[in-house]
Amino acid sequence: MSAGKTIAYIASGILIFFGILFVWGAFSPEGTPSWIIIGLISMIGGFALIWFIGKRAKREAEKLQIIQKIELSGDINLETLTCRQCGGVLSSDNIKMMAGAPVVTCPYCNASYQLTEEPKW
Repeated sequence: MSAGKTIAYIASGILIFFGILFVWGAFSPEGTPSWIIIGLISMIGGFALIWFIGKRAKREAEKLQIIQKIELSGDINLETLTCRQCGGVLSSDNIKMMAGAPVVTCPYCNASYQLTEEPKW
């Protein structure tokens, strides 16, 4: 949160607090009816400030764009996935999750088997 937002939230809290005090004080023996007007204006100003901060934050959030980049440590060779039975090239469309395990079905020979990940070392 930026310093400007923090200051604005503190200012709106102070406006609302003193607005409530003015409205409450208007009903005391020393209070005057004009304190109600002052209190209401103060509270409206505080809530308007909170609304303005929220509107501005929403506009800034809409402009936010997250870009994720992956840097690899060296030359990377991608391996193609081939069928164990016939050697046909498989794509990610041939892999489906069944009972919590990835199962591949070959479109050429219709062989179906569970994928296992071999250790890299």
